[in-house]
Amino acid sequence: MRIKTTLLALVMLAAGTLPAQAAQAQAKIGVVNVQRLLQEAPQAQAASAALEGEFATRKRDLQNMERDLKAKDDKLQKDGATMAEADRRNQEKVLRDGQREFARKQNEFMEDLNVRRNEALGQLQRTVLQEVQVYAKSAGLDVVVQPFRIAAWRGCTTNQSTRVTERSSLGFLRG
Repeated sequence: MRIKTTLLALVMLAAGTLPAQAAQAQAKIGVVNVQRLLQEAPQAQAASAALEGEFATRKRDLQNMERDLKAKDDKLQKDGATMAEADRRNQEKVLRDGQREFARKQNEFMEDLNVRRNEALGQLQRTVLQEVQVYAKSAGLDVVVQPFRIAAWRGCTTNQSTRVTERSSLGFLRG
């Protein structure tokens, strides 16, 4: 029984000194503002411009359709009192059908745009996170933290986000 107690005491003593030794080692911690990287990356602007170009024709068609519907509505409001009852009803039906079609096309447009935007953003996020990992390994960082918000960081004189873009091994973040 005495041997077990002595052995247990030695194990506890050894286990107690391990955290102290580990605490003495300096951990290198990096803070990377991924949101800022995503906003400032030239690829984000390029992806946005590509999406605008991809959806420009549909957007222009929707704007033309909206303008035509507005013109039809104005004409109906202006001439509706002098039109024959059957013509007025027919014009109202055509206008309602056009407005429904416009709303349907506009919803499809927004859904397609959002799907493509999310795909592009997801790809950009994956690439940025890979680049952050590459930078962390090359800088010898033990931990990389992605804060929600940093109000002030005492002693921070370098912009690590800029370093990630400058040292990007794939050239992705350099533009």
